[in-house]
Amino acid sequence: MKLRLLSLYPDQMNIYADRGNILFLQHRCEWRGIDFEVTRCGPGDRFDPEAFDLLYMGGGQDRDQKAVAGDLIETKQQSMRIAKESGAAILAVCGGYQLLGEYYELEGEAIAGLGLVDLRTVREPGPRLIGPVAIKVDLDGRDRVLAGFENHGGRTRLGAATPLGKVMHGFGNNGEDGFEGVREDNLIGTYLHGPLLPKNAWLADHLIATGLEHHHGERPDLEPLEDSLEQAAHEAALAAARAG
Repeated sequence: MKLRLLSLYPDQMNIYADRGNILFLQHRCEWRGIDFEVTRCGPGDRFDPEAFDLLYMGGGQDRDQKAVAGDLIETKQQSMRIAKESGAAILAVCGGYQLLGEYYELEGEAIAGLGLVDLRTVREPGPRLIGPVAIKVDLDGRDRVLAGFENHGGRTRLGAATPLGKVMHGFGNNGEDGFEGVREDNLIGTYLHGPLLPKNAWLADHLIATGLEHHHGERPDLEPLEDSLEQAAHEAALAAARAG
């Protein structure tokens, strides 16, 4: 088996060490004997949406988001829409999550997003939403918990889109409605970083299985791994959120 990952703007959108998510996915594939291929896709690059099973975009500062937003629409929007509709897995974190929606309004300027999901983000007056966070998620028919760290000035509000989860501790999308992230088909957007996947190994495996299903046409039963370190990292992140 082989998993083909596309890393979007790896140099511009990696402010919170979220490149660690890719390394974690790579290790969990290699430990199971699954081939893992990473392709970098930066400014000006176009890509074949049929050539990838998992698309990933991390977070960046406001200036980085502004710098890539136009290029994202011009060179990648149509391919990302096709990839989403074909069933490829998509994970977007923090700034990448904000760019999935209709726009990100920053200092009176509306930065157009991809329009892949019904959400809007506005940088409103008030403090940044910072700290450990934990959310309850229903994926694969099971109630699970994601734990991580959030640090965002933008407040995201969903339209008809489905939230990724319900906030247990922390702020979430906007600190008001009790929801965090977005989920639609095989697309996931979230503010949780730090990075996210090493603290939540089950989500990494969900993405791997989804990507392999996209590539090979059948969802595999992934071999269990010895995850004592990963479980300890999750429990530490969850404890920090509870103490928040």
